[in-house]
Order: sequence, then structure tokens, then C-alpha cells
Amino acid sequence: MERFAVLLIAVFVGVCQGYGVHMKSKANATLPLVMWHGMGDSCCNPLSLGRIQKMVEEQVPGIYVLSLQIGDNIIEDTANGFLMNVNKQIDMACDKISKDPKLQGGYNSMGFSQGGQFLRAVAQRCPSPPMHNLLSVGGQHQGVFGFPKCPGANYTLCEMVRKLLNLGAYESFIQDFLVQAEYWHDPLNEEEYRAKSVFLADINQEKVMNPSYKTNLMKLNKFVMVMFSKDTEVQPKESEWFGFYKPGQDKVLNTLQESAIYKNDTLGLKEMDAQKKLVFLTAEGDHLQFTEDWFKQNLVPYLK
Repeated sequence: MERFAVLLIAVFVGVCQGYGVHMKSKANATLPLVMWHGMGDSCCNPLSLGRIQKMVEEQVPGIYVLSLQIGDNIIEDTANGFLMNVNKQIDMACDKISKDPKLQGGYNSMGFSQGGQFLRAVAQRCPSPPMHNLLSVGGQHQGVFGFPKCPGANYTLCEMVRKLLNLGAYESFIQDFLVQAEYWHDPLNEEEYRAKSVFLADINQEKVMNPSYKTNLMKLNKFVMVMFSKDTEVQPKESEWFGFYKPGQDKVLNTLQESAIYKNDTLGLKEMDAQKKLVFLTAEGDHLQFTEDWFKQNLVPYLK
């Protein structure tokens, strides 16, 4: 009888493998998490992402967390958040993710500030291994038109960014390396933005239509967007919910649902919305300011 039971189990496992059925043990039921920090921060700052990682590990025991470091050390990682072409950063992130054996079964992702739109680019450009849930915490998916505050301790870098943006965000040499220029969205000159933006206009399907971007983004289970109600760093803060100024002026705003991206469904967001894959959350506070209780209540459930 025991031999028959063992044989039956062996046959069942063989059939499951043959049909691509993946059986997860209880210990391996939680997907890993990939995180990407924001401007002026680094992968492992104990006061920011290091603290977030610890919180996640406490709330989701046994979870594997990869906090992306772009560069050979924390200093390079921080500087590259200002001064490395975003497309090159996406390539580096995709390479790290594809080579990590612990991520091959899929993963959730959580990006903070500019890390939110960077991880969306990863979802659109690098579908393997698959991203399950994308949590964008203060990400600027329609870009920014203003730079009122610069986070982080490096005042010199912040001043350099301001001066270069004032010089000309769409100058080719600035677009080649200045991160913030690559998601600068000038509503007063949409034509120049679409023609010269090397990153944001591309991932938002405003330059050349790339069908795979839509296909890959729609594979997400949930796309969670967090907007900070009192954000004084991101202009406009509604970009965190994929909203932006109506073209030709910088006062009146369109929601995502009022935008051409949604109405024409060039990224699949309209269909995702109908499928209840889009989640819009509000955090009461300034940019990236939230309590541990809010984080545990609102974001941790998407990581389990």
C-alpha cells in the first residue's frame, strides 16, 4: 500500500511538472520583493530604505528583499540617482533582477519617489522574471514640472540639478545624463517634450508606440499608486496618481481618467482600471512622509 501511495505521488508530481504547474510550499509562498530608492537616497540607508526593509522583514517573515544598488557602493548609488542616464539604470536593474536566482519565480516591487517610475519601466521593458505587484510610493508617472525641494544631504548636487534644469532640460547633453531632466514634463511645450525626452516620453508611449510596453504592464496583478496629500516636493503631486496638467498651461489638471494616455489606452491603464488592477492610495503628509502603522496597514498586504 505504501509503495502504491509513493508511486501515485510521483506520478502526480510528474504530471504537474509536465503541464507547468508549480507547487509552492508554505515556506515559499511569499514572493520576494525588489525595492528602488528615490532621489538623494541609497539602497541601504538605515534611516530610509534600510528601515523599510527591516519593517517588511518583520511583517513578512522569511521574505527575500533585494534593494537595488546602482553602482559599486552607496556613494555611487546616491550620485547615480542624479547623474546617470535612466535608461542605463533600467538596464542595470533588469540585469541584476534577471541574474538573481531567488527572483526567478517572480517578485513584487516597491519604488519610492522616482524609483516608482523606474520600476514601472522595468515592468514594461523586462517581463522576465515576472513582476507581480508594483507599488509606487510617490512616483511621478507623468513627470514633474518644478523642482521646489531636493531631498538628501548633498546640497551641491541639488544646486547643480537646479542650474542644469534652468539651463535647458531638453538640451541633448543634459538629457544624456541628468536623471531629473529625463522625467521633466513641460506642459507649455508638449511637442518638445515628446521629441526630446529620452525616458518618460518613451515609457509613456508618447514617442513611438511599443506594443510590448502595454502587453507587459498589463501582466501586473496590481499597480498601486500612493499620492501624498501635502506633497511640497513633487509638482504636480497628482502625477503620483498618473495625473498632470492639461496641455498648454500649468494650472488646470487632468486626472488619469481624463488623459489621452487613458482614453487611448496606449499603456493598457484603462483596461487595467476596469479589471480593478489599479489601486489609488492617499498618504496624509509631505513627500514620502508616512507612519509605520500606515505602511503596515496599506502596503504590506500587497507583499504577502
